Amino acid sequence: MKKELYDYDIFPKVFPVGRKVDITVRGLGEHVRFRGEYRIVVQRLNSGSTRQEFTAWNHTDFCVSAAPDNILRFSYTADTECEHFVRIEQDGKRLVQLSVYALETDLACRLPFRGDLHMHTCRSDGHEDPATVCANYRKIGYDFIVVTDHHRYYPSLEARRAYAGAPITLNILPGEEVHLPMTDVHIVNAGGTFSVNGLLETSWQYREKGNDPAARSLDGAAPPMVPMEEYERQVKALGQAAGCPEDVDPVSYGVCCWAFQKIREAGGLGIFAHPYWIADMWHVPEPFTRFMLKEHPFDAFEVLGGESYYEQNGFQTALYYDEYREGRVHPIVGSTDSHNSTEHNRNGAVCSTIVFAHENERTDLLASIRDRYSVAVDTISKEYRLVGEFRLQKYACFLMENWFPIHDRVAAMDGELMREYYLGEADASELALTRKKAEDLLDKYFITSK
Repeated sequence: MKKELYDYDIFPKVFPVGRKVDITVRGLGEHVRFRGEYRIVVQRLNSGSTRQEFTAWNHTDFCVSAAPDNILRFSYTADTECEHFVRIEQDGKRLVQLSVYALETDLACRLPFRGDLHMHTCRSDGHEDPATVCANYRKIGYDFIVVTDHHRYYPSLEARRAYAGAPITLNILPGEEVHLPMTDVHIVNAGGTFSVNGLLETSWQYREKGNDPAARSLDGAAPPMVPMEEYERQVKALGQAAGCPEDVDPVSYGVCCWAFQKIREAGGLGIFAHPYWIADMWHVPEPFTRFMLKEHPFDAFEVLGGESYYEQNGFQTALYYDEYREGRVHPIVGSTDSHNSTEHNRNGAVCSTIVFAHENERTDLLASIRDRYSVAVDTISKEYRLVGEFRLQKYACFLMENWFPIHDRVAAMDGELMREYYLGEADASELALTRKKAEDLLDKYFITSK
């Protein structure tokens, strides 16, 4: 966390363009107590230095007297979307520089939620059980999580049941990693209300849980099973109708189209996962990957995830921007694809997704990703990287520096209480307190346009 955030608090941090807001700066301790008169200078980061004659206008000055409660207050109206530096001076010396951000209406009505749409538990090839995974990832700052075990939907329901009725902040979405006959392409069903794996009797989901609607649907209303003969007929027809080039397997492509259709029927987000993962070769042949991106049968592209070597995330990022240049702008996500939720994970929490949504709710999160209000976050190294549209990257960069470090301190407490609740060592009232803290932080730092 930046040194400035230990010593000073500024709120709200985010507010709409064109709206007059009252901004408070508070010293966090006697060593930074405000006394006397101060000059506050607000400058637009995107408009150039006042040292240059052409941009000398880029400042709004305030003369502010310190209040007895160790705070400074001033009112400000931003006229453009960008980060604004708030420089506090006394006797001609700068004491501190803080930041706020103004947003246009479409983004100002949304809040930032960080999470993961692809991870595994011990119900497939992961290490910890679903409830433990959820608690561990809340501890590192996640607001939402999709448990996506290989071949299996029911572990995500197990995670939800573990905290059913508890006032947790973490939004646990149902999900699965879909593996279907006649293709090796991995597809994520994020947030779907029923299992796509579970539509076939050949699946591990069916072998372990059978045709139990409570194990293969969110609401107990699972659709009918699909006979294998009918499945084969449908996927072959989809492949034949796609007009695949000679170097793309039409049956495999038809399976992908079928899976994405079923995920949409379930109200989920169909994610094309990690094509440049090196299993023994690239997971998906490159001509197939490029055809998938050209035709776009999926809902979102997992541009970051899983591995720490450059070939996966670096190549997927480069391909995303190649596609962008060609006018094909794909919704994107970043995911850990983790199999261990502690710091002993070989690759750690390498990637995540920031979703700008109206609320931390399943349908709104998924719709916001589809509408391209998401940024993928690469945290493989200490110096994070962002992937996504430039406007959202700029805002996300501000949040990574000025919001999430504060947010994550409460999330760490919340995640530890989730773990204790799951183990029977804490009760719901304790979780309610950290949930209230998390809600209060959003109210304090964000003024929305809704």
